[in-house]
Amino acid sequence: MSSPRDHRVLVPVDVLEGEAVPATVVDAFASIPVVLLGYREIPDQTAPEQARDQYGDRARAELEELRTVFEDAGCDVASRLAFTHDRLKTFERVAVAESCDAVLLLNPAPVLETVLVAIRSDVNVDHIARLLRTVLDGTDLEVTLFHVAGDESRREAGAELLETARDALVDEGVARDRIDRTVVVDGSPTEEILEAAADHDLLVVGESRPSIRRYVFRDRAERLARETVDPVLVIRGEYLEAPAEESDGEPTDEEPADVVDTVRRADDDGPESRDD
Repeated sequence: MSSPRDHRVLVPVDVLEGEAVPATVVDAFASIPVVLLGYREIPDQTAPEQARDQYGDRARAELEELRTVFEDAGCDVASRLAFTHDRLKTFERVAVAESCDAVLLLNPAPVLETVLVAIRSDVNVDHIARLLRTVLDGTDLEVTLFHVAGDESRREAGAELLETARDALVDEGVARDRIDRTVVVDGSPTEEILEAAADHDLLVVGESRPSIRRYVFRDRAERLARETVDPVLVIRGEYLEAPAEESDGEPTDEEPADVVDTVRRADDDGPESRDD
């Protein structure tokens, strides 16, 4: 059984837009180390360094307030600040740099009682179960495992997939009676997930691909985060970075897409330092 300290979750927050982290989310993730990423997406014509110089003090103050909320809940939290032309690239870059297992996309969460876990295949089911167990640990959250089968002939395979996922959660120490399963047939996966998410308080989606931005955000998770009223937890696959041949023209160290400052590490009470 894994320990909550074996995992880390990236929580991006648009600090200059007044975005807040719901107290229910803070409480649910208090036992897991968090990297709090205060970010601001800026126009292409504005240099990240210019934005940092202009808005950095205000952004740091807002980020420090958010950090205090997590610390008061007993959370092990590090914080970073980014001014970027492409927030998704920055989310991915920081998630890789900080070895984060998941990214939490925020939405209001006045109540947090039920979790919908959308599972596409058996790839990384054990990895998803390990992280999900850390979220459930110390809470009364009920879980529904959810799969959209392509047609009726795949219903049984979908049911077997969810049984495998439930067994993995049980092996991690989650009580079997906390876990429900639902297989839906013949619908659009995104539409079916959105419909089911309306009856739950937190949506969890897992991906088997290595790149958050290319294979998750440009695939489904960002639309889910945009169109659902729930927070969305995107669990990364057991990869830290995409293979070099799949870089897709992403910036090199000589051509950064952003400016990211390490404001304060969880184990560092000293002055801030530049990351790049």
